[in-house]
Amino acid sequence: MNKKKRAEEILQILREVFTLPRWISEGRNPFEILVITIISQNTSDKNTEKAFQKLSKAFLITPETLAKAETTKIEECLKVAGLYRNKARIIREVSKIIMDKFGGKLETILALPFEEARKKLMQLPGVGPKTADVLLLFSANKPTIPVDTHVKRVSKRLGLTPVDGDYECVRRSLQLLYNPEDYLEVHILLILLGRKYCKAIKPLCKQCPVKTFCPSKAE
Repeated sequence: MNKKKRAEEILQILREVFTLPRWISEGRNPFEILVITIISQNTSDKNTEKAFQKLSKAFLITPETLAKAETTKIEECLKVAGLYRNKARIIREVSKIIMDKFGGKLETILALPFEEARKKLMQLPGVGPKTADVLLLFSANKPTIPVDTHVKRVSKRLGLTPVDGDYECVRRSLQLLYNPEDYLEVHILLILLGRKYCKAIKPLCKQCPVKTFCPSKAE
């Protein structure tokens, strides 16, 4: 079985095993997604959610409001997320830039062609390749697969991407294996597989639903 066929078989099994989270269809505006992604860096999902909820209660999540907010008050909301001082500074700084350069709207960037939009996003403080790709995929339906630690680990163990591949290598390798309309599902389902079965330490290979297709499974 060639790699592309194997990749499709893996995706089909994951679709049957996992349910996509409800929030995917609920939709958030691009700036909220940006703020959540900044908060989530080196932070668990649970603490990211707690911090964002606290921030949402204290402020309207808009560039205009957060650009004017006192950094110490943003910090108070983010304490549970770790590295909160740095994240508060970045959120305020990026809010100011979006106000000053883009009329308060991230949509101005997201409407640009993919490569141009990605480049401009990555010029914003706190926005690396993964955050840019998350925004482009979830907010603008652009053809990209964000690569977090789960996606990188799982795709390499499954032999879908090179073992020594960096972020761009993994992203492009996955995109060659799947159709653009499936990129969002691929991203989410690989994360879910990584969280439940293909864990960084002590992966649950015997219970893994795609173990038949995994060249690195533990016997």
